[in-house]
Amino acid sequence: MNFSLLWTLFIEFFKTGLFALGGGLATIPFLYEMMDTYHWFTTNDLMNMIAVSESTPGAMGVNMATYVGYQAMGNSLIGGIVTTIGLVTPSVIVICVVAKFLKAFKESHWVQDFFYGLRPAVTAMIATAGLGVFVAMVFPNQDLSFGSLSISWIHLGFFALLFLGTTFYKKMHPIVMIVLCACIGILFSL
Repeated sequence: MNFSLLWTLFIEFFKTGLFALGGGLATIPFLYEMMDTYHWFTTNDLMNMIAVSESTPGAMGVNMATYVGYQAMGNSLIGGIVTTIGLVTPSVIVICVVAKFLKAFKESHWVQDFFYGLRPAVTAMIATAGLGVFVAMVFPNQDLSFGSLSISWIHLGFFALLFLGTTFYKKMHPIVMIVLCACIGILFSL
């Protein structure tokens, strides 16, 4: 067993859990950085992780962390367990500290101002994640130089169709959207 790799996985996901405020989508920029640094997964793997994590029960970040650890350790369950523990440990520590001093934190203007100030950062992280997914799907070759720019017109067309559909028909249930997109993905992968 590669303990050095396990330690690296734990530390990387600990940092992700510590700084990815705002939920599972906020972990995506960290996953892009891990992908570029460690090559534990490909861009296609990341797109699949996002799709599966969004459509399955459970926290999106935890689902993706478990998958990365499992795959990075050569389809080993221990890798998935270590990355999941690494991701949730900062939250557990923060919850324990906040629970101990809940009254002081709850009434503190400093803490309220701090969390108010975090909103733009969280919004930017989620927007960056969405833009990254959009670029990876519409420009699949990852080379965005003007000489070799190729666009996946099918992906762009479905994005535009779904964007317009959700803009004008706001009462569509999220489960219907997930099933619809999954069916489209299955049809085009056949």
